[in-house]
Amino acid sequence: MNDTSPSRRPSPDLPGLLPALLTADVSPAERHARRSPRDWAVDVAAFLIAIVFGILGFVEVVQVDGFTWLRIVDLAVGASACVALWWRRRWPVHLAVIMTVAGLFSPATSGALVVMIFTVAVHRRFPVVAGIAAANILGAALYFRIYPSPDMSWPASMVFIALFTVAIVAWGMFVRARRQLVISLRERARQAESEAHLRVEQARHRERERIAREMHDVLAHRLSLLSVHANALEYRPDAPPEDLARVSGVIRESAHQALQDLREVIGVLRTPAQRADGAGQPALEELTSLVTESTQAGMDVTVVDTRTDEGDPPPLVDRCAYRLIQEGLTNARKHAPGTAVTISLGGGPGEGLRVSVHNAPLRRHVADGSIPGAGTGLVGLRERVDLAGGLLSHRSLPDGGFTLSAELPWPR
Repeated sequence: MNDTSPSRRPSPDLPGLLPALLTADVSPAERHARRSPRDWAVDVAAFLIAIVFGILGFVEVVQVDGFTWLRIVDLAVGASACVALWWRRRWPVHLAVIMTVAGLFSPATSGALVVMIFTVAVHRRFPVVAGIAAANILGAALYFRIYPSPDMSWPASMVFIALFTVAIVAWGMFVRARRQLVISLRERARQAESEAHLRVEQARHRERERIAREMHDVLAHRLSLLSVHANALEYRPDAPPEDLARVSGVIRESAHQALQDLREVIGVLRTPAQRADGAGQPALEELTSLVTESTQAGMDVTVVDTRTDEGDPPPLVDRCAYRLIQEGLTNARKHAPGTAVTISLGGGPGEGLRVSVHNAPLRRHVADGSIPGAGTGLVGLRERVDLAGGLLSHRSLPDGGFTLSAELPWPR
């Protein structure tokens, strides 16, 4: 019964085995590659070497057998083999097989055959090279049985031919290995250049993200305060002149402060990264000023600080905690205006720093003039917390409130 299971592979197509061997490692680019000036010089030298070796082999046989009709055929075949060397790069295995067969009766092809063995060793893999070399050694064994050398015995001739063929193959394989090394080095250089461009692009992307994050952290808070005070002027046009003057002064002061903050951020971003770490960045020691600004905007803010140590956490953690509180207050102004906000600080060295901003549920409808938001503040804040080695969480509560919190590392 025939076994047609998929695990059994079909037997190789024997008629197609020889063409597959002849075209091994041949690429379209290699078939149609144009000769460089160096290639022309090498081809001319190989052509002259083949002619010299072929003439020497032809003269040696003529001295023994005389100039017969077979020698005329030998001379024509040898000349054709030398001319065929101009296509040795395109079809090295094809020409090597043909010349190996011709070498059984044509000593004039010996020079061209040596060049072809070297060419196959340079351009093809070792199994193909070994097959061509073995075929030539066997062909030489048959040739010297038919036409014995007058100067050497058959074993001595075979040893010479074998050593000479191995030397040609070794030389060609050395050239091949050297070329592959050069190609590999070029590829590595190209990859290194591509990786360098990629690193530059990534650095630019990180810098853009850094600029966007700093702009958001600074301007979102200030502009939200401006929007709150501007809304007060819009909805209370009948307010007493002194109240209007006070609110206008607050708006002017907030605008000036926003410009000052913007100048500081731009100055930090223009400073090299290794010098800008922490330069001009706010910290928890400025929390009182932040709460005061929010209170002046009409927010009900309460701070609960239960930290066990009066010392400051690491600078990166300190800045991250400040930005979290700032983002929480900004979001409360945008999405839950008029609600009570509680800022909680806890923990200490060895325990970590716990920071949370909780706003009560919204009890009234938000007017259409509410402050718009892009929804990217929490994304940037999460990146900050991740860089500080902390964990950020935010959730809506069942009663409609919202809590933004983080646990940040605070080593002893």
